[in-house]
Amino acid sequence: MSLLTLKNRRERGFFDGQFLIAMPGMEDRNFARTVIYICAHSDAGAMGFVINRPQSLTFTDVLLHLDMIKQEDSIVLPKRAREFPIQTGGPVESGRGFVLHSDDYSSDSSIPVSDDICLTATLDIVRAISKGDGPTRATMLLGYSSWSAGQLESEVVNNGWLTCPANEELIFDRSLDDKYERALAGMGVTAAMLSAEAGHA
Repeated sequence: MSLLTLKNRRERGFFDGQFLIAMPGMEDRNFARTVIYICAHSDAGAMGFVINRPQSLTFTDVLLHLDMIKQEDSIVLPKRAREFPIQTGGPVESGRGFVLHSDDYSSDSSIPVSDDICLTATLDIVRAISKGDGPTRATMLLGYSSWSAGQLESEVVNNGWLTCPANEELIFDRSLDDKYERALAGMGVTAAMLSAEAGHA
């Protein structure tokens, strides 16, 4: 599923607003021990973002790469901008940035993905954040995760993922190291309780 499909969708699918939590038997290294927030799901496929993978780039690096600031100006960025989190959202279009954010910020290009969360993938939100403005809660993700028609359903049936309703607190939580364990704990399970052959929680 593409960003265009997300923007043009008419109704929400079964996995919309869900977390995918990788099972221990996940063979794809891109997704081992990941928690993914599904933004869109339909008969055409699914799209979402890994929310527990760090990214070596900083927000200052992004601004410099986009020529939005000069190196000497980076020290005068607002603290909120300097500390703005960047994560790895998935293997698709890994050089492209997306901002998941609370709905107190909106532009013409913002796409609602739930009642409280929006997605914006244009420079206007980057500029707002660089000035210390922008949404109250947000994270930038480089790349996204995508499934073709029927692929995600098949992976869930074949015990690749656990699914549960997404938790907004966890989406924007900046502590990534134990987010996988905390997502599982929200379902009342631990990684030690799971195996590649386990049933669905």
